[in-house]
Amino acid sequence: MIVNGKDLILQNLSSHSISSILEFYKLKPETLAIEKNGEIIPKESWKENDLIESDHIEIIKFVGGG
Repeated sequence: MIVNGKDLILQNLSSHSISSILEFYKLKPETLAIEKNGEIIPKESWKENDLIESDHIEIIKFVGGG
């Protein structure tokens, strides 16, 4: 699978869910948006959303500022 342009082996994750990617990278979900294969995935479905090796994931972090 590709996450933000880099290879990630699905077997390295604790499960095959989007939430497990966040755990793997130690990311806090509050300020993130996740895109899977070009589609934004709602936060409430991150735990149930199954991943496969051919998926392309983009993790977008919102940063505040002025």
